[in-house]
Amino acid sequence: MGSEGSWRYKLVVVTRADLPLSKGKLAAQVAHAAVDCALEAQQEDPRTFEAWYGEGQRKVVCKAPTEEALQRLRTQARQAGLVTALIRDAGLTEVEPGTVTVLGIGPGTTSQLDAITGTLPLL
Repeated sequence: MGSEGSWRYKLVVVTRADLPLSKGKLAAQVAHAAVDCALEAQQEDPRTFEAWYGEGQRKVVCKAPTEEALQRLRTQARQAGLVTALIRDAGLTEVEPGTVTVLGIGPGTTSQLDAITGTLPLL
């Protein structure tokens, strides 16, 4: 499963490049999105969830320039029938309450996710 072409499913988390988050804070936000997406997919699309989970739960983290970019990606993903999780921070440490930090998309097929996030740079 290690080569790029052998993965049929993945989950993508897109971070905001314009937020100055510490590595730890960013890791926590990415984890929130991955867990939220996985739990929702398990309920809403169990066949895709099981395929993704059984394949090793591939996760890719990319970055987009702004919150507006995340919102556009979310719209595209929803139109494609994919699960999304837009994470808003509680604001207890580094950012204001309600700040959108990351967007989780999927799991879905690699081709579905690449059509939406394939041009984004990796984090």
